[in-house]
Parts: sequence; structure tokens; C-alpha cells
Amino acid sequence: MKAMESQTIPILLILVAAFIGACAQYFFKLGSLKIVEIPIYKNWFFLAGLVSFFWVLVLITLSFRFGGLMMVVYPVYGTTYIWALLISHYYEKSPVNYFQVSGIAFIMLGISLVSFQKASFN
Repeated sequence: MKAMESQTIPILLILVAAFIGACAQYFFKLGSLKIVEIPIYKNWFFLAGLVSFFWVLVLITLSFRFGGLMMVVYPVYGTTYIWALLISHYYEKSPVNYFQVSGIAFIMLGISLVSFQKASFN
């Protein structure tokens, strides 16, 4: 694909990669809580984190293979922080405060501005 073609598929791939990346971080967190009790090679959460990050790399590579532009897809990967906050909120019942919501708004604004800037130069 040419770089000037649609970025829809690369963006969708990188969004899935960002979600899986946030899950991988959560798996590592769960695995780290048992790191003293269980050897790493028997720690299923730790291994799930490794496998998840492998798939993140595959999806990022596919995103670039399908014509993803670094200046478009990399900022979208920043949604990993949003996914991590949502996972933390729903699975660990962590409270979400005004500063976190503001941070998410800035991430979304930044992604939108990068996408707008990309669209205006084509």
C-alpha cells in the first residue's frame, strides 16, 4: 500500500495493539504479585503478559505493513494509557479522578490534532 492511502486499517490494528498492550501490563502486574511464590516459568500471568506483548509487536508490524504512517499510528498507540485506566477501574475498582480524566482528554486531543494535521496536508 502507498503511504497516501487510507490509514483506517493501520489505525484499527494499532488500537487493538494498544488494548492488548494494556492487558499485558495488567498481566505483568498480577504476575509480579506472585513472583516470590511462583517461579517465572510457572507464573501464568507473567507468561500471558509476554505472549500479549508478542501480539502487540505483530500488530504494530502489520500496521506498518498496511501502510501505516508513524506520525499517525504511533500517537494512536498512546491510547494504551486509556485502556490501562479502564482495566484498572473495572477490574481493580480503582477510582478515576479529575486529573486522570483530564489526561485522557489531552491524549484524545493530541491524537485528533495529529490526525487533523495529517489530513490537512494530503
